[in-house]
Amino acid sequence: MQLARRLAGGPLWIVPLALGILLILVPYFNLEYSIVRQLQLAMILSLLVSGLNLSLGFAGELALGQVAMYAAGAYTAGLLSKNGHTDILLQLAAAGLAALLVGVLTGIPGLRLGSWSLAMTSFFLVLLLPDVIAIFKEDTGGRNGLTGILSPTMFGRMLTPEDYFMVIAVVTVAWFAVMRNIAVSRHGTALRVLKQSPVLAASMGINVFRMKLMAYALGAVPAGLAGALFASLDLYISPEAFGFTVATTILAASVLGGSASVYGAVFGAFVLQFGLNQSTDFQKYSLVVTGAFLIIGGVLLTGGLSGLARALWRKLAAGQPAAAPADRSDPDASAGDEVPAVPGKVLKVEGVAKAFGGNQALKGVDLTATPGRVTALIGPNGSGKTTLLNMICGFYRTDAGVIALDERQLQRMGPDQVARTGVARTFQTPNIPEGITVREAVMAGRYAGHRATVLEAVLRLPRYRKVRKGDLAEADRVLDLVGIRHLEDAEATALPLGQRRLLEVARCLIGNPGVLLLDETASGLDEDEVERLAEVIRRVRDAGGTVVLVEHNFQLVLSLADEIVALAHGELMAKGTPEEIQNNERVMSEYLGIDPDAPASPHVVLADVLTDGAQDGVGR
Repeated sequence: MQLARRLAGGPLWIVPLALGILLILVPYFNLEYSIVRQLQLAMILSLLVSGLNLSLGFAGELALGQVAMYAAGAYTAGLLSKNGHTDILLQLAAAGLAALLVGVLTGIPGLRLGSWSLAMTSFFLVLLLPDVIAIFKEDTGGRNGLTGILSPTMFGRMLTPEDYFMVIAVVTVAWFAVMRNIAVSRHGTALRVLKQSPVLAASMGINVFRMKLMAYALGAVPAGLAGALFASLDLYISPEAFGFTVATTILAASVLGGSASVYGAVFGAFVLQFGLNQSTDFQKYSLVVTGAFLIIGGVLLTGGLSGLARALWRKLAAGQPAAAPADRSDPDASAGDEVPAVPGKVLKVEGVAKAFGGNQALKGVDLTATPGRVTALIGPNGSGKTTLLNMICGFYRTDAGVIALDERQLQRMGPDQVARTGVARTFQTPNIPEGITVREAVMAGRYAGHRATVLEAVLRLPRYRKVRKGDLAEADRVLDLVGIRHLEDAEATALPLGQRRLLEVARCLIGNPGVLLLDETASGLDEDEVERLAEVIRRVRDAGGTVVLVEHNFQLVLSLADEIVALAHGELMAKGTPEEIQNNERVMSEYLGIDPDAPASPHVVLADVLTDGAQDGVGR
């Protein structure tokens, strides 16, 4: 137990590295053939499951096409071998490329159609696979299978069974090292953002279609490698090896092991492979056994077996003496931090109109926000404030009017394009991905503006290291600015509402946006957090930022805004300075609910409303 606690207090990669080395050395343990065989099949299955985890667990897209990519890799390697190209490295490279091609060609239409289309298209692909193989029976052997596959070689030397086991183990360990580097990189965080909400991903400048296609296509590569390894294992392949039962097994292993985990694929694959092997005398019940594992993983085990393993790891680590705390910012220590110059841009909204069926949400609305100023947008619920923000961000298309950022028109751009021009926003309900820390959640805000390729992330090349260093430094700066640096290692979704709102502000600020759109950010904050938010907004404004504030806390609006735009029923109700707006009779009546003709002094009543508004939120 003490040894386990020591390991738990160390780096998390020590355990999988040790297990990987142990797996590679299995041929020296003189195990029974049946066990060695099951280990080989379990490693091949784990490669298939890891590919599904990339699209399902990380990107949130269910697909069953791994079997088709598996078949593409197997038949590519088998045909190469049959024609005398027996080098296993050549076969692996060709199989990986063939599977990648299948992934791209099948992923594009499914992802373009959206919703469940990818799951359905990949499902039909599995059903059609035997017929496709039969069409090319002169090359593939059709339903009789492909025979004549030669024993694999490497650099001209034929591999022994022990050598081939080590090849399978090395390929498996190497792939999981690649997948681990992807998962812990900025690309892995971006995939989790995409899984949480495509709307959130688009608002951060991430191209949703390309990111989903990248995850699906990358997931094809290990399936192709698995196919090549399987073809040279038995020297025979047939369509039955790529049927619906295999697709179900892959899905069950993913859910049982934990689809959102790198190493969950290994847990699920080994349990399913050895578990199903125990039911060889009951082949007709194999689907029932697979379904049972699927239910256990999906219903009884939240996060799968990998989730249980993480919980145990944390429990062991909790018994360790606390390490000396690193230097962390005090929540009140950021008041003197300097904010670098913010490249604010001019946002112009002219004559914008939007209708949803017969409901006219906006009609002829104008708004201008300039650098170094806070422009507040107020109005009762249903007045069109959030609709206007959604139109600025590209989520809705305008029926009429122009939206421009420094003379560049935005009204026909998609949301990811708008975000890349320099528009950042928060949401009424904080949108934070699961499974990442506060620091990682903030760093995600720099993903679209500072690029490093997946290959650079996998190999940890200099440009990736440079971008990563910048991500970390900027995350520390903006977390200091909003006063939650001391929480940087906490799980982001575990924060209370007020701190999650401040985290969203930090995520927007890290990209140094030209326009910052704040949608009811003060809602749910306590008095100290509201004051901190106000201070952050003032400092961004003073640094040259352009801020558009949508807020029900009228007292906060009056203290921050340089100009206030008031909407009612989708139309412009009033526009002016805070002094002009708080004395506007229509604003007092429709927004604050004050009757200007009442006998009591309107200024006294207004003061009462403002006091209540700081606590309850006026106009809700």
